[in-house]
Amino acid sequence: MKIAFVSDRDNQTGLYSLYLMDTEGVSVTRLTKDKGIDYSPDWSSDGTRIAFQTKRDGNWEIYLMDANGTNLINLTNNPADDQLPYWEP
Repeated sequence: MKIAFVSDRDNQTGLYSLYLMDTEGVSVTRLTKDKGIDYSPDWSSDGTRIAFQTKRDGNWEIYLMDANGTNLINLTNNPADDQLPYWEP
């Protein structure tokens, strides 16, 4: 089991990235490495994907990626702020 979380631990500019770690708090992996702010990760029910909000495009958008940080997809692309992704059961 893994925990997705947000941190600025590797970034001196105060920008936030998404990370994974195991439930023991070790084996931390950085998933996102862009120059925007990534926030609010939410796991898919099968644990294979993570939805999150990001400001990498200038305003808040919802993105989706595989749990290992690959296959990034922009789900929203409009001038409105899209925030707080949530998977329906």
